[in-house]
Amino acid sequence: MADSTGAARRAVAFQRMRDAHQTEMAEDYTELIGDLIAAMGEARLTDLAEHMGVTHATAAKVVQRLRRAGLVQSKPYRSIFLTEVGEAVAVASRRRHKMVFDFLRAIGVAESTAEIDAEGMEHHCSEETLAVFVRMTERLNGD
Repeated sequence: MADSTGAARRAVAFQRMRDAHQTEMAEDYTELIGDLIAAMGEARLTDLAEHMGVTHATAAKVVQRLRRAGLVQSKPYRSIFLTEVGEAVAVASRRRHKMVFDFLRAIGVAESTAEIDAEGMEHHCSEETLAVFVRMTERLNGD
């Protein structure tokens, strides 16, 4: 007989992972668009494709999804801009990334590895886990 409590916990965990995967791309793209605008004054589809390591067509499809979700504004052959909602998503994603990155650095992970690992982990950590990361980082850094 299967443990129904264990099965229920696993079901919740897998649902949370599926939810994180659905928002992961939007968070990554909005964060990158914000970074490109800050660094270069604009975010172009070509730049998005290059930085994400995808084809121009793939980046265009994602931008269309982001437009439908109300996260970006764009016109053909023009720059891409974040909406107010898109900016909020980008800021939150950047904040989560920094929390995970800082924690990984505090426990001794090399900077280059921490950057890569934080990129994936930031989407899958709960607010509770992120709060513990912050507390542990402060403790380890003597803050």
